[in-house]
Order: sequence, then C-alpha cells, then structure tokens
Amino acid sequence: MGLVSDGLDRAAQKAFTRPIPKSAGAQMRYLVKQLKSTRAVAELLGVSQRTVERYVKDQIRRPRPDLAQRLEDAVRARWQPRIREQARRQAATSTGLVVETRARFGFTAAPGSTDDARVRHLTVALPPHLAARLFDAQQAGATEQQLRAITAEALGEVYFRDAGRRAHGLEVEFTDVEQVDFDL
Repeated sequence: MGLVSDGLDRAAQKAFTRPIPKSAGAQMRYLVKQLKSTRAVAELLGVSQRTVERYVKDQIRRPRPDLAQRLEDAVRARWQPRIREQARRQAATSTGLVVETRARFGFTAAPGSTDDARVRHLTVALPPHLAARLFDAQQAGATEQQLRAITAEALGEVYFRDAGRRAHGLEVEFTDVEQVDFDL
C-alpha cells in the first residue's frame, strides 16, 4: 500500500489482544478457516492448492522466506477484525489519533510570510473528528495521495493553524514524507 495506509493499519494492530499464530501450519489453518477453502488460500498466496494442504497437515513446516512473509501478512490483515474495528471506532469517537511524522512541509500563505518548505519532525495529537476522516477514507478505498492530503489538512488544522486560532488561510503542503506513524 503506502506509508499512511500502512501506518493506520499498524496502529489498529497495536490493539490486538492475542498474538497471531506463530507456525506456518497454524497460519495456513487460520487462513483456510477464514477463506473457506484451500484453493482460495493458494490463489491468495500464489502457491499450489496441494502446497496449502501440506502446510495444513504439517507435512511442510518451514516456508521459504518470501512465502513466510506473504503468509504472515495475510494472517495479520485478517486477524481479530472486531478488535481492530473497535479500536478504530474508539479513536474516531473519543480518543483521537497521534501522528508522528518526518516530512517536508511547505505553505501557501499571505505575502510576507516564510513559505519555504523545510523538513520537520512532528508529533501531533489529532482530535477524534480528524481521525474519523482518515479511517473513513481508508475504509472507502482512498488512494495514498488522498490519505496524505487528508493527513496534511489535519496537521495544518491542529499544528499550524491551532484549530482556527491563528494563521487563517494557511494551506499546508505535505511532501517528501520520510516516515509517518500513527498511535491510537
């Protein structure tokens, strides 16, 4: 995906109450249970149906590194969906979201102000209504560029414009994103 989308997913995963299954066999059995067939799991992972059946029966125990990563990612993406949704709902309604980013910020503002872009490291608490916008856009299938635009608007409103108390009309440009992390 992208930096923002992956960051939002990692934040939701921090709410997990149990770790994902460790062994390849347990991970395959979980995926077969979720997707209802070995054929669907095989198509998802890009392996043969027989290979999936061997992992389910513990005839193969150690997947090659690329398959192990795809398998873990597939399990993690489907693990504890209710817990994940509950954490997102709580962030969107009451607790908000903390954004930590290192990126280049530039501005479009009134004449006479400094609008040169520069790299900043920010850690900002976003209120629930802005967290809800981010999660809603992600759920609706927004692109990485759209998620970055929403993040820039949120950072502009909270950090640079101080919720409307200063810098009226300031537009924030959020480019050259080196890192972005979210926390619930």
